[in-house]
Amino acid sequence: MSNRLKSQIRIAVVERERERALLIVDGLAEAGDFDVTVIGDDTGLARRLEALAPDVVLIDLENPSRDMLEGLAIATGTTERPVAIFVDRSDDEMTRAAIEAGVSAYVVDGLRPDRIKPILDTAIARFSMFSRIRRELDATKAALAERKTIDRAKGLLMSARGLSEDEAYGLMRKTAMAQGKKIIDVANALVTAADLLG
Repeated sequence: MSNRLKSQIRIAVVERERERALLIVDGLAEAGDFDVTVIGDDTGLARRLEALAPDVVLIDLENPSRDMLEGLAIATGTTERPVAIFVDRSDDEMTRAAIEAGVSAYVVDGLRPDRIKPILDTAIARFSMFSRIRRELDATKAALAERKTIDRAKGLLMSARGLSEDEAYGLMRKTAMAQGKKIIDVANALVTAADLLG
């Protein structure tokens, strides 16, 4: 595969009706140089999308139901890639369901070729922003969990050896350096040992 093709954005278009699918493909062709695959049957959609591994999924629905939106969100892996859904009709409940399902763009009033590129750009930008926020949240949660484990390990050392908090931390740091490990690894070992012995 050439470098040019590797850099193309791979787009999976989920659309049952041939005419509407062609409208989307034509709109994408006018908007840029994309590698587009049309999926006309959503049976086994999750498996097919996994095999295709698209960068973006565009779905065109005339009148979605909440169950359909949730099913599509699961099938399309909204946490793995941007998903834009075009619908002809919707209501507040459907819009809320789409947002809760993690859809990057939910566009009411159908699909027009001139809207595809800006909506595609918006879906990708929104997905990137939420992915960054999700990564930051995961990193913060991990850091908090590590902090709790280290604090618990310090408490165990303080209680067992009569050390101050600084001395307990210093002992863990010295042990980690001597063993070529991170302080969290030493803290985990101490907590695990205490749980086994307790």
